[in-house]
Amino acid sequence: MRDNISEISKLKLEDKKIVFTNGCFDILHRGHVSYLNEAKRLGDILVVGLNSDSSVKRLKGESRPINQENDRMFVLENLKSVDYVVLFQEDTPLEIIKTIKPNILVKGGDWPIEKIVGHEIVMQNGGKVLSLNFVDGYSTTKIIEKSQN
Repeated sequence: MRDNISEISKLKLEDKKIVFTNGCFDILHRGHVSYLNEAKRLGDILVVGLNSDSSVKRLKGESRPINQENDRMFVLENLKSVDYVVLFQEDTPLEIIKTIKPNILVKGGDWPIEKIVGHEIVMQNGGKVLSLNFVDGYSTTKIIEKSQN
C-alpha cells in the first residue's frame, strides 16, 4: 500500500474512480474515521496522502506529531476504507495530486473548496472537489488539550 503511485495511476486507466484526501492523521479519532468512510463511498479506491513527520512539524509546531509517520501509516493502512497511503514530505500534496489526477478530491467540512490544495487540477481534468461532513467535537488538538488538563 505504501507510496505506490504507479499502481494507483494504472487503476485509473482501468476506469476505477480514485478518491484522494490528505492530512496529518496524528491521533486518529471518530471524526477521521467517519470522514474516511464517507470519502471511500464516493469511489472505488481511496488514496490518503499523509504528511511526513517533518511536514507535520512545520505545519503544527515542534511538539507534533504525537505519533510517528510509520505508526500513522500503519493505522491508516489498516482501516477498511483506505486502499493506499502515500507519504509526502512537502507541506501540501500538490505533486501527488498532479501525478495521480484523482477523479474526486475531498477534505473535511471545515475546508472551503477554493482552499483545498489541488482543486484547480482536479476540476480542469473533469473531476469533482468536495468538502465532506465535519463531525463536531472531534479534533487532535482537542484530544491533546484534554490530555494535558
